[in-house]
Amino acid sequence: MTREEDDLIGKLPVPADAYYGIHTQRAINNFQISGVQLAHYPEFIKALAYVKWATAQANCELGVLDEKMADAIISACKKIIDGEYLEQFPSDMFQGGAGTSTNMNINEVVANIALEIMGYPKGEYNHCSPYDHVNLSQSTNDAYPTAVKLGILFYNKKLVESLDLLIASLKKKSDEFKHFITMGRTHLQDAIPLTLGQEFGAFASTLDKEVSYLNYNADQCLEINMGATAVGTGLNAIPGYAELCTKILSKITNLNFTPAENLVEATSSTAAFVSYSSAMKRLATKLSKMGNDLRLLTSGPRCGFHEINLPPRQAGSSIMPGKVNPVIAEVVSQVCFKVIGNDLTVTLAAEAGQLQLNVMEPVITSSILESQTLLTNVISCLRTNCIDGITANAEHCKKLVTNSVGIVTALNPYIGYLNSTTIAKEALETGQSVYDLILEKNVLSKNELDRILNPENMTGIK
Repeated sequence: MTREEDDLIGKLPVPADAYYGIHTQRAINNFQISGVQLAHYPEFIKALAYVKWATAQANCELGVLDEKMADAIISACKKIIDGEYLEQFPSDMFQGGAGTSTNMNINEVVANIALEIMGYPKGEYNHCSPYDHVNLSQSTNDAYPTAVKLGILFYNKKLVESLDLLIASLKKKSDEFKHFITMGRTHLQDAIPLTLGQEFGAFASTLDKEVSYLNYNADQCLEINMGATAVGTGLNAIPGYAELCTKILSKITNLNFTPAENLVEATSSTAAFVSYSSAMKRLATKLSKMGNDLRLLTSGPRCGFHEINLPPRQAGSSIMPGKVNPVIAEVVSQVCFKVIGNDLTVTLAAEAGQLQLNVMEPVITSSILESQTLLTNVISCLRTNCIDGITANAEHCKKLVTNSVGIVTALNPYIGYLNSTTIAKEALETGQSVYDLILEKNVLSKNELDRILNPENMTGIK
């Protein structure tokens, strides 16, 4: 069963039970590109609905939208915000038109829900139009980027919550491994001792910095261009609309939005998107580096570092019995590579804008929302499937330190650089430990040596 709708291109059948209309149907027909629909990002759909709620309320308060119709539109938006009608957003995330298909998808769904609320059949747009009423005082060029920014803020909250939990897990491991001494390495060569607790504490500390950095860059999305309409001149929006709409959006979302100082600039600018994407890239580089470290520290079990044990998650090979691979650390890096690639996409798309509009905003949106979702999910995966279950091979770590030439560095202040170098060279050539050579040559007494090489003295732990 279908109903027929028409637009400037002509007539087109739309499924009779669909709440979307002809513009969305054309988008379905035109843009079968990624297979990822708007519905894949429910927080973005919620953001679109909040924007339409704010616009309807502002238009009503300014006297340009009938109160009954505004109430129906707002009620429709609230239903969408509550998670209903998600399947009515089938438009592909990749689309031409600078987001027009997305804007019309929400306009049509809201209009048809509002029609039902008012007692009219779907498609009778003379009673509530996607264009004249739901899209009143707007253009795609202000409503769409505002919704994108709100969506980013919603997903940033989820990302930060996931990151906070990971940081807490790393801090717990840092405390658990506080007194497990091991050998630090630079250039992948033995350096000087530290504790596993210090290593995991460093992981926690470096990620902790990313929480404030993500939030700072997400806050750049609080400046919006509602009321700009097509190019920033505010054509078809009555005086006072921009400020009132922004105020209402702030109230209903509990976020502190501000109107852009220059609406022409704000309508063509994608700077906030570039900044936030860059923040995710920074986080991704740190997460991937941590994944690399975890894979090195667990390498072995007989022929590698084998300082820690990652929880076994699956059989590692179809040919090598008994092999278990660090699959969670591996998938972390793979996600991070994708996020870094998405950031390049955002950068190129931001640069590709011309004049008063950047028509590449849909791929910017898709890239950022995908990165937020991937990072949120993989951080949770890393925490629950890996970090929480890590154990340490404490005796093996201590043996590595005892047998390492690197501990000679701790002796420099006591026996001098020349003596230290001579002993280190002999240790490498003979295979003897630095500890045994010091005693053999009577350079220091056993009590002196044990005091100097005490883990607390070498690593600063208490």
